[in-house]
Amino acid sequence: MSAHIHYSTAELENDLRYLRLLSRSFPTVAAASTEIINLEAILNLPKGTEHFLTDIHGEYEAFQHVLKNASGTVKRKVNEIFGNSLRESEKKDLCTLIYYPQEKLELVKAQEADMSEWYEITLNRLVKVCQSVSSKYTRSKVNKALPKDFSYIIQELLHETEADPNKHAYFNQIISTIISTRRADAFIIAMCNLIQRLAIDSLHIVGDIYDRGPGAHIIMDTICDYHNFDIQWGNHDILWMGAFAGNDACIANVLRIALRYGNLDTLEEGYGINLLPLATFAMETYPRLDNGIFTPRINCSRRVYSENELKIIARMHKAISVIQWKLEGRMIKDHPEYAMHDRMLLDKINRTEGTVTLADGSVYQMLDTDFPTVDPSDPYELTEKEVSLLKGIHRSFVISEKLRKHVYCLLRHGSFYLARNNNLMYHASIPLEPDGSFREVTVLGKPYAGRRLLDRLDELVQIACRINSDDPERPQAVDYMWYLWCGPDSPLFGKDRMATFERYFIADKSTHAEGKGNYYHLIDDAAMCDKILTEFGLPTESSHIINGHVPVKTLKGENPVKADGKLLVIDGGFSKAYQSTTGIAGYTLVYHSRGFQLVQHEPFESRKKAIEEGQDIISNTVLSEFKARRLLVRDTDKGRELASQVCELNKLLAAYRRGLIREQV
Repeated sequence: MSAHIHYSTAELENDLRYLRLLSRSFPTVAAASTEIINLEAILNLPKGTEHFLTDIHGEYEAFQHVLKNASGTVKRKVNEIFGNSLRESEKKDLCTLIYYPQEKLELVKAQEADMSEWYEITLNRLVKVCQSVSSKYTRSKVNKALPKDFSYIIQELLHETEADPNKHAYFNQIISTIISTRRADAFIIAMCNLIQRLAIDSLHIVGDIYDRGPGAHIIMDTICDYHNFDIQWGNHDILWMGAFAGNDACIANVLRIALRYGNLDTLEEGYGINLLPLATFAMETYPRLDNGIFTPRINCSRRVYSENELKIIARMHKAISVIQWKLEGRMIKDHPEYAMHDRMLLDKINRTEGTVTLADGSVYQMLDTDFPTVDPSDPYELTEKEVSLLKGIHRSFVISEKLRKHVYCLLRHGSFYLARNNNLMYHASIPLEPDGSFREVTVLGKPYAGRRLLDRLDELVQIACRINSDDPERPQAVDYMWYLWCGPDSPLFGKDRMATFERYFIADKSTHAEGKGNYYHLIDDAAMCDKILTEFGLPTESSHIINGHVPVKTLKGENPVKADGKLLVIDGGFSKAYQSTTGIAGYTLVYHSRGFQLVQHEPFESRKKAIEEGQDIISNTVLSEFKARRLLVRDTDKGRELASQVCELNKLLAAYRRGLIREQV
């Protein structure tokens, strides 16, 4: 044990300066010993449960439900505690109450004849669940999570039991008094929220919070208030961060995607972006629009639009799309090092023939050639009205206080990758050569590969999004945000091109294909995964790579588990836009003290149905990887930090006992 480790006087003298600093926090043998006892106890607790989600894409109701039920963790706990002592309907009602306490209470009160009895039964059940989910934490950590109004009462209930004959009356009296003082509703809500919080120790969001779905801003509000989380940026997150940084090509893409899916709530309600000038410009510029190309996909929207509103959105959609292609063309001209000239297609349009010539020389008939703002002699030049429109929209993005708050949250808690507890998390890919070597990517004139590439890009994102920064690299960093969204060597994109133009204007679907990078052709190989894990400082045994980005098409037999279980792809279609091709509504991953569980979810119908009918997301565990022994805190990265602290404290004890440092009594 650490208490019996012997340190020589020479060893202690080498560390004397640090130990004197440490003695300020632990000025006596008793103080240092108490902290060692505390830390050693923590090291022997079960590790906390980690929850991994990715590619949420604005689907806030499904996201919040999965967060509330902890991908089935709460239901599993309820089943473990009550087993056959409760009917399935009772367990379902209890779970629904834990997920949505306020709403469920209203339903119960409208149906229940004897609320006093219901309160007593329910409070006892909730205490048992709360005792279970809190059992792997220290009292100190649980106490910090307790709601202020009920802190003392919950502490008493968690650490006493009605089964103890000496405390039976005491325990029951607490429950009775909560009911008699009419605090039962508030207490139940507090207990349910506490259970949700304690069920998950840390949340990992492996990218793509934004776009397609209606409530990315609601998701960001939820995440930014979460007790312990981290984010690995996806290309859709970077797009919004680039828009906030002032990259006009990113701004145009953000608007186009929102209009394409009929989701204006995040823009208007979430971030206060004024779309009226765009609507006015679009109605004046595109009075005739009847080919359906720009009609929004409203199946992803929570709004119900009239036919006239859909026509206006379609015109706005076309107007911003044309502006986007102009801005992107200018970006590519300004940065030949991006090597994206194949994406400049406005100058390849033959108006007379109604065709476009692609980079490989093939010619295709276009579905639409009505471009009144495109000058054939200088197709990438913005008109005066477009310049004026863009200036106003640009200002709306960079001054949005809510967007600033969310982007700064992404900066503080986010990164390109995270290595935690033998798991390597990044959203999409690592640029690779065909032979599996790490591809060198030139960033602002210098080559980077592997981990060094992601570290450098992480630095650039921080520079770009600090809008008051006077860093000389900031203008180039802001431009590079667009490349990170769609560039062929962007680790967040991982494809040879983004074929947006072809999808809009060419009927031949073969032109819509976006070739996946070498990473996706090599990653089924366990040796390739080992090479990546080693590059990021992780052991090859018992480590995993966790990705999102590419939806797992279960309808076509695709498997989220690759390379003999070394790589897990947990994007299975949270977004409704993907569910017709994936066949499911996403994967999530739970990593608790007993091992991994990869959970596959069916589409979430609605929050309303979850509350009124107790409809939980139908979830199936598709992979369980259980450990031979239960994992403890000492097996985690945090545990290794705590063990190091124990080592230093033992040195301090030895220094006290040898008189090298005097106690401050």
